[in-house]
Amino acid sequence: MQRLFSTFANGWPGTGLLIQRLLIGIAFLHYGVAQLEQTHRVAIFAPSLIEAIAGILLILGLGTPVTGALAALTEVWSIFWHHGDLWIAIILATFATSLSMIGPGAWSIDSRLFGRKRMDIPGR
Repeated sequence: MQRLFSTFANGWPGTGLLIQRLLIGIAFLHYGVAQLEQTHRVAIFAPSLIEAIAGILLILGLGTPVTGALAALTEVWSIFWHHGDLWIAIILATFATSLSMIGPGAWSIDSRLFGRKRMDIPGR
């Protein structure tokens, strides 16, 4: 993960990424669960389940680059094959793609797992 992002932004940029992750994650979770409740067709059920799980992972900031890319792909699939709101799908795909490129920020599980660690050397 550290090879994907040179730093995990903190301060105001990190707060902005946290807000972006929360907004996108909640939107994916909401739309994924709403579509799961409305359909029993496998062609819509599987992407909706992926959206809901991706929403949870984005909220937590876990596997953000892969999760964001997968969420964006499900939205692109939704644009071409599902009869939902086209603009919501385009917006969510765009935001998920940008989040997967920018990274999760300092307030994420990714940062705790893969961020740079400060090593205190005794006697210095």
